[in-house]
Amino acid sequence: MLRSRKTTMMLYAVAASVLASSVALAADAAKGKALFKDLHFGGGTAGRSCNSCHPEGKGLENAGVKKEFHIMGKKQQSLEEAVNTCIEMALKGKPIDPKSADMANIVAYIKSLGAKSPESGKNRPAAGGY
Repeated sequence: MLRSRKTTMMLYAVAASVLASSVALAADAAKGKALFKDLHFGGGTAGRSCNSCHPEGKGLENAGVKKEFHIMGKKQQSLEEAVNTCIEMALKGKPIDPKSADMANIVAYIKSLGAKSPESGKNRPAAGGY
């Protein structure tokens, strides 16, 4: 019985490690930045991108750490929901799968906006927003 429990625990540890590394590999801030500037992201038909409202991510510096958002009169409980609200309302597109690689990438990019800037070593100041 002890051997079986030990084997099960090892399998859980391996599975968790594989899952964590696949999520880390899937989230690519550079790809997210490209999506952020893509006029067709989410099938948008407004001829706009995320960057149209948030040039170079302005106003989203704290979005990566927020737990709740209020966008266009609606309340969102996650960054993924907030992204999809903007896709639907501002870009006139269709929401993307919250578990997709595209969502992981754009979330990684948005979270990177709050990263320390190399010039100052300090977090960029918040510029309003959500």
